[in-house]
Amino acid sequence: MSLPNINPTTTKSWKSLEEHFKTFKDVHMKDLFAKDSNRANKFTIKWEDFYVDFSKNRITEETFKYLLQLADEVKLKEAIKSQFSGEIINKTEGRAVLHAALRAPEDASFKVDGINVIPEVFKVKQKIESFTNEVVNGYRKGFTGQAFTDIVNIGIGGSDLGPAMVVDSLKYYKNRLTTHFVSNVDGDHVNGIIKNLNPETTLFVIVSKTFTTQETLSNANTIKEWFLKSAEEKDIAKHFVAVSTNISKVKAFGVDENNVFPMWDWVGGRFSLWSAVGLSISLAIGYKNFDALLKGANKMDEHFKSEDFSSNIPAVLALISIWYNNFFKAESEAVIPYSQYLNQFATYLQQGIMESNGKSIDRNGNTIDYQTGTIIWGEPGTNSQHAFFQLIHQGTKLIPADFIGFTTSLYGNEDHQDKLISNFLAQTEALLNGKTKEEVIAEGTDEKIIPFKVFEGNKPTNTIFINKLTPESLGKLIAMYEHKIFVQGIIWNIFSYDQFGVELGKQLATKILQEFKNNSNNEHDSSTVNLLNYYKKAAE
Repeated sequence: MSLPNINPTTTKSWKSLEEHFKTFKDVHMKDLFAKDSNRANKFTIKWEDFYVDFSKNRITEETFKYLLQLADEVKLKEAIKSQFSGEIINKTEGRAVLHAALRAPEDASFKVDGINVIPEVFKVKQKIESFTNEVVNGYRKGFTGQAFTDIVNIGIGGSDLGPAMVVDSLKYYKNRLTTHFVSNVDGDHVNGIIKNLNPETTLFVIVSKTFTTQETLSNANTIKEWFLKSAEEKDIAKHFVAVSTNISKVKAFGVDENNVFPMWDWVGGRFSLWSAVGLSISLAIGYKNFDALLKGANKMDEHFKSEDFSSNIPAVLALISIWYNNFFKAESEAVIPYSQYLNQFATYLQQGIMESNGKSIDRNGNTIDYQTGTIIWGEPGTNSQHAFFQLIHQGTKLIPADFIGFTTSLYGNEDHQDKLISNFLAQTEALLNGKTKEEVIAEGTDEKIIPFKVFEGNKPTNTIFINKLTPESLGKLIAMYEHKIFVQGIIWNIFSYDQFGVELGKQLATKILQEFKNNSNNEHDSSTVNLLNYYKKAAE
């Protein structure tokens, strides 16, 4: 069995949505709320410590009915079953997609080629736990016998964005270790970090599945050279560990084979923080908190697998996104967490969503004539209210937004929390209602200024209230967006788990780098030739 290959635009529900859109597109949400006093309750999902209000969207019960029919017509239920049963749903790369197995309980069964991978997953988790405890408790020491104080994660893409986002988001739970992330091949990045570190007390985690990624190896080798100015070759084994499948290359680098943590083909990079790629997370916040993160994600997995689509959080959010993207032609979505700790959350989702669903070929190999992946962006509130909110409120583009807030603060400062949440709630209300010309006049506004102070409103938002930012709740939140990605990919009839679009630039970069080394010139367009010549002269 494989994923269904159904062009969504050929379904009955899609045609119903097109007809519905024609009569509905100019309806104002204010009128929908005025007509139905129970609207908020109808369009709210309560699950565990999540409260998801999607009533401030340009939808009615009729819209919702057609969207749910669309999920059925594209055989979403069957697709979910295919993913969780370990089928090769990443057809273009011949792989299963089983990041959910990484956070499943020990008695679960996830089979790849007929073999349950859970025992292998738990073997690696036990290794992560043991290693973490040794480092955190100071039992594992550096080459001069001192306990480690700093961790440096060396990776890029999923090997960096996931761990970096989680460590930043959960810094409230930080232990005595300080974690740093090196990703960009920009030498200023790596040198700026290591210049303030002590080689005697720093542990380096190199994350690269193949151990051939240019950026990661360049940074690893630069750090190795810096380290060897203070230490000897034999000391590398004490200070460098690796998350990789290429044992021979890792050993050649100097890493002790016992300090290699394995990865699997059935985990895509952008979904890998739950695996040994999350070693830096475990080191930063302790294994118990890392395990709580996994358990939270597993709870969302079970919700997604078993809940009816009408009250299934990832499915509902995905269907609403399809409605805006494909019918209102809204090309972007904003993600606005009201927590400074989630400063990197939108950046993390950019890779997860845009690398997964930025596709223009369907699962049949045909060119797509409808919109797929949405552009994702955002920053924490209230900072963003003083930046791009102007565009959302009064700009010409329709930008649906997810507002994420926590009912309880971490440090218990009620004054700040009340101010934060008052802004959180006020913004979605303002985006819904706007401000009419009559309201502006009633404020005594100068006649010439009146048009500039009118707000159209009718701007859609989802409000996601979570009790508290904990490792478990963050795990649920990340998994929620992962499953939203999956649902959208199924509906758009695309393969969400390959990323060939990132390869071409890498290939050309390798060729250009060889030109620098050999002082040669390959064939390029005239613009690239001019730029190459300019760089060479400027660098002399």
